[in-house]
Amino acid sequence: DEETKERFLPHVVEPSAGCDRTVLALICEAFDEEVLTDEKGKEDVRTVLRFVPRMAPIKVGIFPLLKKNDAQVLIARSIQKQLQPWMNVFYDDGGAVGRRYRRQDEIGTPFCITVDFDTLGENGDALKDTVTIRHRDSMEQERLPVAALLAWLLERVR
Repeated sequence: DEETKERFLPHVVEPSAGCDRTVLALICEAFDEEVLTDEKGKEDVRTVLRFVPRMAPIKVGIFPLLKKNDAQVLIARSIQKQLQPWMNVFYDDGGAVGRRYRRQDEIGTPFCITVDFDTLGENGDALKDTVTIRHRDSMEQERLPVAALLAWLLERVR
């Protein structure tokens, strides 16, 4: 203090915790660069935001295998309409399906649904009305009936 010539240490702490810092911390924790090696030995870096599914801003990416196949597009759009009231979904038909998967990996989408020829029953009736679901973290794929999608997804994203 200038007047009394006393020295003192302030004992007031002003912590600051805002939304910006929380979001940045979540993004930093989820960010991952994974080095993949193909069968020829070529390395590729896969960028992934590994959000816990309930924290991911977009829960599901929906793709027709071919955007020129009207039947695939129609089914993919109907799945989009079915899921949209329950969660944020993203429809994408641009480019190769592998690139679409990578784009969704980069924004943290935990699941991708692909409507393909099996969905239409073109390779036999056993897989008709089923879709491929790809898991972001493991890149594993499984087939599920379209009718079971909503319940399956809600169980995993809530």
